Amino acid sequence: MRHEYYYYNKEQLLAEPKLPIAVMEDNAAIFRTMAEEMVQEIKRKNALGERTVFICPVGPVGQYTYFVGQVNREKISLKDVWFINMDEYLTDDRQWIAKEHRLSFRGFMDRMVYTMVKPELLMPESQRIFPDPNDPDKIWETIQRLGGVDICFGGIGINGHVAFNEAQDALTPEQFRALGTRVLEISPETRTANAIGDLNGAIDDMPRWCVTIGMKEIYSARKIRLGCFRDWHRAVVRHAAYGEVSAHFPVTLLQQHPDVLLRMTEYVANLPK
Repeated sequence: MRHEYYYYNKEQLLAEPKLPIAVMEDNAAIFRTMAEEMVQEIKRKNALGERTVFICPVGPVGQYTYFVGQVNREKISLKDVWFINMDEYLTDDRQWIAKEHRLSFRGFMDRMVYTMVKPELLMPESQRIFPDPNDPDKIWETIQRLGGVDICFGGIGINGHVAFNEAQDALTPEQFRALGTRVLEISPETRTANAIGDLNGAIDDMPRWCVTIGMKEIYSARKIRLGCFRDWHRAVVRHAAYGEVSAHFPVTLLQQHPDVLLRMTEYVANLPK
């Protein structure tokens, strides 16, 4: 079966999407905008004397350099900020991979964010949260205790996953949206795409398991902001914007969220002649 929306040109893509779309010049524009939105929300909440709670990805990651730079230059306090990371790779015995592993998301956040922020501005370690395969309920409990998530930032995988919420065709959209933090096996499609991007194609060395927050946590955020900039995102964004809502392509569930925005580059919005 041919899905016509995969072949929409830019004008058709922007005509009647089922979720809001913003087309930006290039990768840097997307990353700068994400960082600026993070900073502005923190500054707004700091001024109100309120905490800021973000769900954060490790992919996309380009926003963090801009974010750290602005935080340090403007001396923006992160003391009342909570970063809830989306996911982490697991070993075959379903435990976090070592933080020193080149693929570890915990290691990335330490190297590129937490150790780069000036110590006097940095949030306590207890406010840097990852889903735990041994205590998956902690994420939802934390979100409820903190009063909800202000913004969820993320990307979209090749099969429509957000975080590691892989497609489950047997579930209804309502059932899929109710899934919380859990351990799951990573699909072959995702392992292949990630091996190409992160391990030069060494698929045999890609972890097979992960722990991920669920669509329940993502959908609960007051705002959701997604960024797409890779070659294969050309098809992904078209499915996200025009496909039917289904657990087969999980990002389509976000079409029904009250405040979602999908940002993409001009490169992704355009198709080759």
